[in-house]
Amino acid sequence: MEQKAREKKKQAAIDVLNKARAMELQAIHQYMNQHYNLDDMDYGELAAKVKLIAVDEMRHAEMFAERIKELGGEPTVEAAGKAEKGQKVEAIFPFDAKLEDDTVATYNEFLLVCRENGDSTSMKLFEAVIDEEQIHFNYFDNVSGHIADLGPAYLAQKAGTPSATGLQTQGFVAREGGE
Repeated sequence: MEQKAREKKKQAAIDVLNKARAMELQAIHQYMNQHYNLDDMDYGELAAKVKLIAVDEMRHAEMFAERIKELGGEPTVEAAGKAEKGQKVEAIFPFDAKLEDDTVATYNEFLLVCRENGDSTSMKLFEAVIDEEQIHFNYFDNVSGHIADLGPAYLAQKAGTPSATGLQTQGFVAREGGE
């Protein structure tokens, strides 16, 4: 009976880890699409930062997959939803801030599921990812605020900036000193 209860607890953790992985896969698609579009619109600096955040999301997806495998599960390859395409620059950053804010709230719920099921390792993984998602939220929210407050003047400053992130691409958090 105890083994059955333990397997049920493990499956609860696998389920939330897979939901989180699906959310990360959706974020990767969203941010890479935005990166390409921002680059095409000649907002290189903004494109580069969004690309670096996508790289962070790739790392998160891999971390969740590795933990799922450790628990004996199979990582999902399905994204939680489709990417929103064709967004104007003014719409991208408030959209992404909401996405990150929702992710932080959801991951806090998933963390509690792991805690309730005695999986402190997955709980710690969610804590680490939540910290990084908060950094992403702060960036998106700040840019959104700048666009709202300064409008065309802010965007004019970003136009024509380089989008290169280098050959050894690190994620946004690592580049900003978080790791």
